Amino acid sequence: MTDLRGIQRRELAALVDDLAALTPEQWRARTLCAEWDVEETVAHLGAAATTNMPRWVLSMVGARFDADLHNRRRLTDFRGADPAETLERFRAVGPIALPTHSSPAGLGELLVHAEDIRRPLGLRRSPDAEGLLAVATFFAAKDYAVKSKTLSRGLALRAVDADFSVGDGPEVRGPLLSLVMVMAGRRAHLADLAGDGVAELGGRLTTA
Repeated sequence: MTDLRGIQRRELAALVDDLAALTPEQWRARTLCAEWDVEETVAHLGAAATTNMPRWVLSMVGARFDADLHNRRRLTDFRGADPAETLERFRAVGPIALPTHSSPAGLGELLVHAEDIRRPLGLRRSPDAEGLLAVATFFAAKDYAVKSKTLSRGLALRAVDADFSVGDGPEVRGPLLSLVMVMAGRRAHLADLAGDGVAELGGRLTTA
């Protein structure tokens, strides 16, 4: 069985190392989550890692099930007075456990948002291969926090750097990380993909 929590800990440590080297200007850079800068995205991840199911339910009820409002409130609660304090708080977090410790969803949240931060800054990391494969398989099979299954329905997704091949229909092929990011709704990674299904996938991202 894949050690999802152990992989999360390693990926969290790698992200902290990258964040520790950022300049003040980089902390204010836009991420692939267009409405959030780097510090806000880190605070969102920290909030996710420190929110259990009862707290999540109460927060969603308080936000009248508006996920954007819920996320904004929780990241504001986690965020420090400045990036240095936010980073110190983030150093102390553990793996994201929602919805369950055994689900790849928490690792998916971490890997996607880490790439949201890294790509615009020109940073590169190859995530844990086993963990990334678990996330890709989960995303292709289930809509959870993102409409990943809906986006990829009727397409054949093929990784060129991993043993990942799901679906039937027009082909979309490329690096597994880019497939994961596109399933998570990130248009920036379409440029990494090829195949006769890319145009259809791009159209779905536009209307999603």
